[in-house]
Amino acid sequence: MDKSKNQVVTEKSIRLLQQNQYTFQVDSKLTKTEMKNWIEQFFDVKVEGTNSSRIANSNGRRVSKLNFNSTNKKKMIVRLKKNYFIPLFLSQT
Repeated sequence: MDKSKNQVVTEKSIRLLQQNQYTFQVDSKLTKTEMKNWIEQFFDVKVEGTNSSRIANSNGRRVSKLNFNSTNKKKMIVRLKKNYFIPLFLSQT
């Protein structure tokens, strides 16, 4: 899937791994349902829920009022059901 760009590795995302939540940076046009379906098919897991948020542009400038909120970055946190995990991330203990 070309809409899932990469995994996000930050202090918060590492803490969320303990709660069985995985963080991905995705294309801004991707919906929660599309992400859920892709994760379930690709990793053979069951998704309990998803949260998404847009990542603000970091240039600190506003060109016009029209594109103030426009961004092409989006972060999704995927929460898996119990007894499921994604082995590409940190191993479960």
